[in-house]
Amino acid sequence: MPLTLYNSLTRRESPFDPIEPGKVRMYCCGVTVYDYCHVGHARAYIVWDMVRRYLMWRGYDVRYVQNFTDIDDKILDRARETNSTMEAVAQRFIDEYFADMDKLNILRADEYPRATHSIDGIKRLIHELENKGFAYANSGDVYYSVRKFDNYGKLSGRKLEEMEAGASGRLETAEIEAQKKQDSSDFALWKSAKPGEPFWESSWGKGRPGWHIECSAMVRDCLGETIDIHCGGSDLTFPHHENEIAQSEAATGKSLANYWMHNAFVTVNGRKMSKSLHNFITIRDLLEGNWSGDTALEGSEKSKAVEPMAVRLFVLTAQYRSQIDFTEEAIASARNGWNTINEGLLFGLRYADKLSWDVEKTGQDTKAVQEFQAAMDNDFNTPAALAVLFELAKELGKESNVLVHQGKTETSPELLQQKWLTLVHLAGVLGLEVQPEADSDDAVGGLSDGEIEAMIQQRKDARIARDFAEGDRIRNELKDKGITLIDQKDGTTIWHRS
Repeated sequence: MPLTLYNSLTRRESPFDPIEPGKVRMYCCGVTVYDYCHVGHARAYIVWDMVRRYLMWRGYDVRYVQNFTDIDDKILDRARETNSTMEAVAQRFIDEYFADMDKLNILRADEYPRATHSIDGIKRLIHELENKGFAYANSGDVYYSVRKFDNYGKLSGRKLEEMEAGASGRLETAEIEAQKKQDSSDFALWKSAKPGEPFWESSWGKGRPGWHIECSAMVRDCLGETIDIHCGGSDLTFPHHENEIAQSEAATGKSLANYWMHNAFVTVNGRKMSKSLHNFITIRDLLEGNWSGDTALEGSEKSKAVEPMAVRLFVLTAQYRSQIDFTEEAIASARNGWNTINEGLLFGLRYADKLSWDVEKTGQDTKAVQEFQAAMDNDFNTPAALAVLFELAKELGKESNVLVHQGKTETSPELLQQKWLTLVHLAGVLGLEVQPEADSDDAVGGLSDGEIEAMIQQRKDARIARDFAEGDRIRNELKDKGITLIDQKDGTTIWHRS
């Protein structure tokens, strides 16, 4: 079965056919770095990380590029508010971006171009558009003449007559802009510098690039004139991606991207997330527990920290083109789901020695792998793919209970190893992995397996000496550190970490 995906440009699903066999060139629109990332960003970058990982699993050599917009009115405003500089604000929130995304187990891009590092390519592209009659200069600004591009609106499906003035997508001084534009739908490629703002020298005067031209230039500089996949949030379809197409294709005469992919929104309790509605939740607040219901908490209250893998699972429980609603109930469900998968992932770490597994064996459950691939090949249907993982994890969970309470299992060790390897392998394709601290010594009071066994022997000795108080003390101490003891009929004691 071929991999099929929904193409926002054609508005239908079609088989994926890369430009160069076995290779994928993929560009993702990144963040404007002036603030912490929120749960909407988490969804977008988890989704595209999932797509990238799956393409790699399918055998493709993927080159993945994601930009940073590091010059923008919002960044300049934040610099003024904090008595800082554009460069300092941008670098701070680039660092914060990486801190958040690393926790969510999002792979680093192959390249992170920045707008301020791409000025030469931006100016070169604007000059090409000027020379071809698609752009015009006026008083230090340069605008794209939308009506010159016949296919404008092909991605969003909007008709030019229905589009409102100021299609730049960013806040601008509308009255001055309107006086300089030849048509109300035109958008800025280059903006003349305002007093006190950063600028670059150009043939049009001192200024800085518009928002849309940045991505067109960075795509071409990093990946070429036509790429396989261009992705981003659905809010970028218009005007940003529409304007990217107009700029790039007018300059090169070639398609900018063969496949356009867009993830749907995250709502919070059924409402659009926004600061004005006080339901704006950052990734950091979520992971650190500074949130409650549909809003961030003030002060130091920390009661609802969410594990990074539970956040990742929450995102993947919905197909990427479906809207997903962030609620306490949904997060609780994701937590429970991650606990199930995590227990399955830990199965081999806990019982490999007891089951005498052959570490050289790498066989997997063929049926589960085929079902997983069929789901993912169907436009990255992660809910169906997760169902395969849950089935494996639940089977391993049942076997774990049998081992804990009976000390042995009727299921062959070879079959259990096969199921566990399959779960680990497929979960990894979705970026769901046991976190280092989840099964660390610190998580159980700093006790190693050997230390636990030694304490169990001390308890046994105390009970033989009829010092039951000491035996109970050792049991309770282990219990406080997350260790459960189960005394067997034959006099042995087995244990497991809670």
